Amino acid sequence: MQALQSEQGNRIDVSQYMQKGGYGYPVNRSYSVPGHLDRSQVQAYGANLFLSNFEAQRSDGINPDYKIAPGDKISIWLWGAVNFAEVLTVDNQGNIFIPDIGPVRVIDLPAGNLNQTVTERIKSVYVSNVNVYVNLLVATPVSVFVSGPVQRPGKYAGLTSDSALYYLQRAGGIDSERGSYRHISLIRDGVEVASYDLYEFLRTGRLDSVPFKDNDVLLVGQQGPVVTVEGAARYPFKFELDKDVSFGSELNFYARPLSKASHVGIFGDRDTGPISVYLPLAEFDDFQVEDGDRVLFNDDLRADVISIRVSGSYLGPSFYAVKRDTRLLDLLDYIQVDENQANVTSVYIKRRSVAEAQKRMIEESLQRLERSVFTAPASSTGEAGIRAEEAKLVASFVQRAREIEPLGKVVISSGNNIANVRLEEGDEIVIPMKSDLVNIAGEVLLPQAVVHNQEANISDYIAWAGGFTERADPERIAVVHANGLTTFMEIGDGRSWYSSSVQERIKPGDEVIVLPRVDTKVLQAVKDITQIIYQIAVAANVALKD
Repeated sequence: MQALQSEQGNRIDVSQYMQKGGYGYPVNRSYSVPGHLDRSQVQAYGANLFLSNFEAQRSDGINPDYKIAPGDKISIWLWGAVNFAEVLTVDNQGNIFIPDIGPVRVIDLPAGNLNQTVTERIKSVYVSNVNVYVNLLVATPVSVFVSGPVQRPGKYAGLTSDSALYYLQRAGGIDSERGSYRHISLIRDGVEVASYDLYEFLRTGRLDSVPFKDNDVLLVGQQGPVVTVEGAARYPFKFELDKDVSFGSELNFYARPLSKASHVGIFGDRDTGPISVYLPLAEFDDFQVEDGDRVLFNDDLRADVISIRVSGSYLGPSFYAVKRDTRLLDLLDYIQVDENQANVTSVYIKRRSVAEAQKRMIEESLQRLERSVFTAPASSTGEAGIRAEEAKLVASFVQRAREIEPLGKVVISSGNNIANVRLEEGDEIVIPMKSDLVNIAGEVLLPQAVVHNQEANISDYIAWAGGFTERADPERIAVVHANGLTTFMEIGDGRSWYSSSVQERIKPGDEVIVLPRVDTKVLQAVKDITQIIYQIAVAANVALKD
């Protein structure tokens, strides 16, 4: 009956798939976007730059790229026709003076080229029989002041070749709530000689290298306008704008929307009042964003093609890409099967949304069970002890029940009739194999598969599996049919849900699951546990012991 009447279930509320009001929402018209984050919870872009303790990992050796500066100490050895050994200091003009040679300019010379440059100059005077060795002994330290919104403003020692990042790290990094990552100035004698934009460094790896001098000031500017990015972006952070008003193209450059992003929602305040705008991603490049705006990148295009998987007994490909409005029978015409092996009258579907709904219903039942057991009052000490033991048993049952993963079966076939249901993204069409066996599992002594006997009923199959265990409940026997449908039978005094003629309808490929009995002497919440066991048997085709 479910299969024959399932056409009624094809009716859906199409309003949830339609965009209301088109792309451009007018100013002051608000709409809700689920799942947005609090602005204070979003990390600032570039904040991770100062998490590593790289100033503690610095080597005491001199970098070959270090540029010679006034005050550096250089040792020179000459031997052979001339003997000379002296430590010379680079003067304020950037030279060292070698007797009988004269001044040699070395300022801004990389330390790795020092030996070659000085040797060439000496060899120009002493042409032969003179050996030369030149070495930079001590690089002149400098003191740099770090000021502005940093964690620990102050004076820090370093080398002239150290980068601005080194001194910022020594100061604890930039305060992400007050400081600017885009406006950092190097001030020397009251004049700005260099500026740094750490966004440029993070995005392209480029950072101006300006040699520091003693008493330089590295000033971090105040934080500029900030825009928060959420949703389908590779960098969902708070971004500082370079100007008071910037275009969406600049934000796209740093936030890098995912390829699936199709629309952008912008929420903020303007002089005319709050705004709420929703527009295609291509139009966002020319949209002006301002301080305090929240930008949500969204994948709001519904694909015209969905993917369907096929499993079980089939020939050909296991995945199909079909149009969104495709129905089951339209696709079955293209799936090849071997009629001698495939049970084409028992096709069913595994659907993700159904599995989620089954999981949700089981979880709701478990929560009700916990509330009823854990909050039950006790009128005496003895009853309190019984309640405590019951709570332990229920907690163990709930823990195992929550580990069950429903299959999400959709029953679509009955006899030779198959419901022509609409397919959904991720559906799995299961075509069972023809089988001569009947599986018996659950609370039986010898769970096994036996050959189908047309004359046998459910009692015979259970007997062939060794009979019931002590925990079995003969009045709760689930039969999972090949088409995915689960029915319940009972073995009693004849007053059963099914007559003897119906009980004989166990077919090849069916699975008999004997469910456990809930002891009414131990547990008070028998009804709730029984309901959950039924739900799990239908959703996952397993018998969960209580």
